[in-house]
Amino acid sequence: MIQQRLENYRKNKCCTLLGVGPMSKNCIDASIELADQYKTPLMLIVSRRQIDSDKFGGGYVENWNTKQFTEYILKRDINKNIILARDHGGPWQNEYEKSKQLNLIDAMKSAKDSYCSDIDAGFHMLHIDPSVDIHSSPTIDQILERVYELYDFCWSYAQQKKRDIIFEIGTEEQSGNNNTIDELEYTLESMRKFCKNNKIPYPFFIVVQVGTRVMEMRNVGSFDSPIRVIKEMPPEIQIPQMIEICNQYGIFMKEHNTDYLSTDSLRWQPRLGIHAANVAPEFGVAETKALVGILKEKNYIDLLDEFLRIAYDSKKWEKWMTNNTSASDFDKSIIAGHYVFSSDECINLKKEANQRIKGLDEFLKNQVKSSIFRYMNAFNLT
Repeated sequence: MIQQRLENYRKNKCCTLLGVGPMSKNCIDASIELADQYKTPLMLIVSRRQIDSDKFGGGYVENWNTKQFTEYILKRDINKNIILARDHGGPWQNEYEKSKQLNLIDAMKSAKDSYCSDIDAGFHMLHIDPSVDIHSSPTIDQILERVYELYDFCWSYAQQKKRDIIFEIGTEEQSGNNNTIDELEYTLESMRKFCKNNKIPYPFFIVVQVGTRVMEMRNVGSFDSPIRVIKEMPPEIQIPQMIEICNQYGIFMKEHNTDYLSTDSLRWQPRLGIHAANVAPEFGVAETKALVGILKEKNYIDLLDEFLRIAYDSKKWEKWMTNNTSASDFDKSIIAGHYVFSSDECINLKKEANQRIKGLDEFLKNQVKSSIFRYMNAFNLT
């Protein structure tokens, strides 16, 4: 079983498990190779914007649908070290449901259809996150009711398909602050009652906000800051208390938005006892920087300028900007770069670049591997 395997691995290694956002094919290949090299389970955590079924338009990663994404990985993951994980599944978690302005009933049905595609394709883990609502601001109890509905549906469907599935619950509002202990205990106790009453296995992970927040190309949350937040307990004090509560409930705590933390802060993750952490945009930025860097080094200014234009014009950088940002247009292009790797314009540009630069994708993949390795090394996964 996947759950037992992850539990045993973490117990033997005293580590923090790593979830890698599959930002590109090079990022996926880098993850598989590192997992094989160090005999380490790595979670590939894919959002619905990155990969989804054809019904929802697929995703921006390689323009793959759920089946194509899974087939690509399963074919290469010979040693079965990769955990295929849906990140932030739920209503209004992709552009289709938002653009159609779906009501709650239709958005929940749409989310269920997406989960079915995940289970059919062979995903191992599903994150149930119905915290997004484009029509209102749901209370914690309303969110939990939606969690129950999706959780029960996915578990029942997985049983029908004879799939071994583990679950992650919890929201990820990038406040940069911590959850309160009361919030955590309330959520865990509510889930315990639901699972017991419905004879459903308890979730494996719960997302806990520990003071991380990604903006632009840095982590601006309280975790990595020497400045204390008023009325907030310091992370090094509160996190062990939260982990103790999770241990009491038999659930692993997962941190999201771990990108761009200092290496010293990353080394504290296993010391504090954080069970798992997700990283995504940093790896996309690492590949973008590598591409821009080699085009500049080789003096292919025509390709460099064209790539920067494509990335900037996509406007995918907008959601990452801080208030009163000082980011340059170049910075914005770097932030948005990985979103356009599979656009028609960028595919044509990459073809030309590959003709001019021998071994380009191998070079890019190795740069991403270095970025992923920094986390693996700090998390005691090597």
